[in-house]
Amino acid sequence: MRNVFLWAVLLGALTGCMTVGPEYQRPQFENPPRWRFEEKQATDMANTAWWEQFNDPVLNALVVEGLAQNKDVRIATARVEEYFGRYFSTRGDRYPFADAGASAYRQRASEEGGALASGANNPYSVYEVSLGVSWEIDFWGKYRRAAEAARAELLATEEARQTVVLTLVSAIASTYIDLRSLDKQLAITVQTAASRKETLDLFTLRFSRGVTSEVDLSQAESQYQDAMARIPDIERAIGRTENALSILLGRNPGPISRGLDIEALTLPQVPAGVPSDILERRPDIRQAEQTLVSANARIGVARSLYFPNISLTAAFGSVSTDLSDLFSGASKTWNYGVPISVPLFTAGRIGGEVKSAEAFRQQALYSYQQAVQNAFRETEDALVDRTQSSRRLEALALQRNALRNYARLSRMRYEGGYTSYLEVLDAERSLFDVEVAYTNAQDTLFRSIVDIYKSMGGGWVAVATEQVSVQPAKKAGFIP
Repeated sequence: MRNVFLWAVLLGALTGCMTVGPEYQRPQFENPPRWRFEEKQATDMANTAWWEQFNDPVLNALVVEGLAQNKDVRIATARVEEYFGRYFSTRGDRYPFADAGASAYRQRASEEGGALASGANNPYSVYEVSLGVSWEIDFWGKYRRAAEAARAELLATEEARQTVVLTLVSAIASTYIDLRSLDKQLAITVQTAASRKETLDLFTLRFSRGVTSEVDLSQAESQYQDAMARIPDIERAIGRTENALSILLGRNPGPISRGLDIEALTLPQVPAGVPSDILERRPDIRQAEQTLVSANARIGVARSLYFPNISLTAAFGSVSTDLSDLFSGASKTWNYGVPISVPLFTAGRIGGEVKSAEAFRQQALYSYQQAVQNAFRETEDALVDRTQSSRRLEALALQRNALRNYARLSRMRYEGGYTSYLEVLDAERSLFDVEVAYTNAQDTLFRSIVDIYKSMGGGWVAVATEQVSVQPAKKAGFIP
């Protein structure tokens, strides 16, 4: 018994000495030294609640509500809980397993062929209690690699939850900005329609008195109906945008509260950062890396199948036909052993497992590389959008001022009889189109800032995640 115990201690000590499979190393990248369209006035704002820089209390409240009620966030949180369970289940395979049992039954044995001892009771009762312990020695690191893979999968799930939070906050801000842009476009269109209605009424009166031609009257009516025809499209877009934002907030589709007009919103500062920061800032990249860590560990699990399985088993109990003698010395039973099994012929099953694990690791590696490259692209796209949208907005502002002057002068020339009404129509039509284009450009500029924060990631994701109402029971960072 002592020798078996010593062998058990020795095998347990050797368990931590051999681990098959490759050790994980982070892939190396050639990171761009700087962004192509770097913002000169960038500030270190990546770790703050950037949506508060819009200075719109309604938007701030919507973000808080979305983080508390959004169903995607709750699904992601429940998935983290699921992977906690998977991790602890996998981790438990590394340790001994003990169980206890008890049974009581009555049976009758055959009396033919001398199977029953002379004078023995038949039928008779049997009472049994037992305690068993088994432990598969993780000599080759199979269970350590499996626990390593499960831990990485848990961490990847937590990063996926933060990706959901990142996407949610960005989507709420972008959708709210779209809604305020549509509200502004609707106000411009309604105001234009009212102005054209006044012109139409005036021309109708003039035509009835023979002062204005029917051509001018028809042109005025055409312009009025054109503005009226645009209103339903904008109102439909507003309704659909409100419904989309309601779902992001975890509500049923319905109306959305409004705060500042789009022109009153404050443009947030561009966050500072270099391309190499992306690897640590973005949760989707960290998720892809943890998936790669898990795939790398699974190779070790597969390779360990080539080696023998070594276990320790022991059982102690008592069996008696008389309940009063169940715990007497004569009723005791015990056994212990060291079962060993070695795969001799598997028809390629183990080789297939290893090949599959290695191929999956390659997929995970390429997915990780692709995630990094997509992050670089998305950030570059957002930065160039910010630069060019700002330039376009400045040009549209100048064009809008010029067209306002053109519309005023053409109206004066028409009233003075120096030009036809066509010139007035051209000026007002161009002004209306530029007013709408200017609002769209404001929308694009604000959204580009949102996209920059989304693509760069940063500490603000953790700030937002802390505001989620439903948190996992345990923090993934405190995994034993």
